[in-house]
Amino acid sequence: MDAITNIKLTKKPRVIVSFFRAQITAMLATTVDFSVMIGLKELLDMWYLFAVIIGTLMGGLVGFLLGRNWAFISKDAKLVKQIRKYFFVMVGSFLLNVGGVVFLVESMHMQYIVSKVIVAIIVGIGFNFMLQRYFVFK
Repeated sequence: MDAITNIKLTKKPRVIVSFFRAQITAMLATTVDFSVMIGLKELLDMWYLFAVIIGTLMGGLVGFLLGRNWAFISKDAKLVKQIRKYFFVMVGSFLLNVGGVVFLVESMHMQYIVSKVIVAIIVGIGFNFMLQRYFVFK
């Protein structure tokens, strides 16, 4: 049984497998992101923008660790190189997420959680998966 587990965790998954694993990874990272954001805003009464920023960063950390070790199984590449690439993608994702939330809250007068959900889905599908699969964890 250990040999089967080791093979599955060291062999690069097919695109469809990595896509579904990436979606699970994104859900877990998003859970961390939203939990931190809501906790900081609602429990600690932090300004929504700071809560969004910190939540996004924490979710990004979870996303990197799960992406490297499970979703894309990309442990052969140098960690530092992957971190740099992931950081580049995360900065883009961060700017899109924060900018989208600010736009929807300030211009469209949406509630911050609703705006975060909308923006997270768009950025996750349209930006994060493709760059992680073909740039960060290739």
